[in-house]
Amino acid sequence: MWRRPDGRALVATVDFFTPLVDDPTTWGRIAAANAASDVYAMGGRPLVALNIAAWPRETLPLELLADVLRGGRSVAERGGYVVVGGHTVDDPEPKYGQVVVGRVHPDRVMTIDAARPGDALVLTKPIGTGVITTAIKADAAPSSAVDEAVASMTKLNDAASAVLVASGVRACTDVTGFGLLGHLHRMLLASGVAAAVDASAVPLLAQASALATAGHVSGGTRRNIEALDNYVHWGQAPDLTRVMLCDAQTSGGLLAACAADRVDDVVSALEGELAAAVIGRVADGRPGSVSVTGTPG
Repeated sequence: MWRRPDGRALVATVDFFTPLVDDPTTWGRIAAANAASDVYAMGGRPLVALNIAAWPRETLPLELLADVLRGGRSVAERGGYVVVGGHTVDDPEPKYGQVVVGRVHPDRVMTIDAARPGDALVLTKPIGTGVITTAIKADAAPSSAVDEAVASMTKLNDAASAVLVASGVRACTDVTGFGLLGHLHRMLLASGVAAAVDASAVPLLAQASALATAGHVSGGTRRNIEALDNYVHWGQAPDLTRVMLCDAQTSGGLLAACAADRVDDVVSALEGELAAAVIGRVADGRPGSVSVTGTPG
């Protein structure tokens, strides 16, 4: 965050990745929504975006790149900000994303180091996009699963962010490549606290569990599980629980630590979102540690 001399503040972020789906416009929409997510996680509102693209011009027509950029622009228009340019390089593997600059009220910034014991953990989108996009690459994802995952990944976190800021939430992160527990671990470690998570309360995309059981688990998800080995107490949790709670997400929802006396109002205000669930509690304990009970449904 950059605090301006006039008292206002700006935040900036960048993200890009290789194609997740076959349709170039949809890929652009997903990448743009993902890039803006960090601004929303801090309680900010995007102002402008810059495209970042790598493109194999000798093997893929530039018309496809134009479709990708149109997808990114459509998301920016929906979020009320503008794409003001960008940069493209020749590269054997296509990649796309955006730099996003946003404004934030300096006294209402949400950070990852402000979770406190007793706070409720609120998640605003279902998880499972990592499993589904892995299945897409294997041509094994049903069209209904693809449609649900795309709807989740292209939905901006703008409305959820506004609710959290208005409710006085100070601790928040977005859920992306490190998975639900990976991002929770980072928040807990920075805040010096622990947490208990009820896996049965975690919302999942409808066919994610079945696809995970069929073996569509990414290398990123497996690395997430390994990285958390010394911090997560799994109890009797089956392998499927570990996979889903560590599933590497793309353009996931927001995970907030909300004061217990405000959580009912927050969940009620988030009713129109894809999912708004209380999935656990912040507690005293070894910083960064998580105790898991239940099984995702």
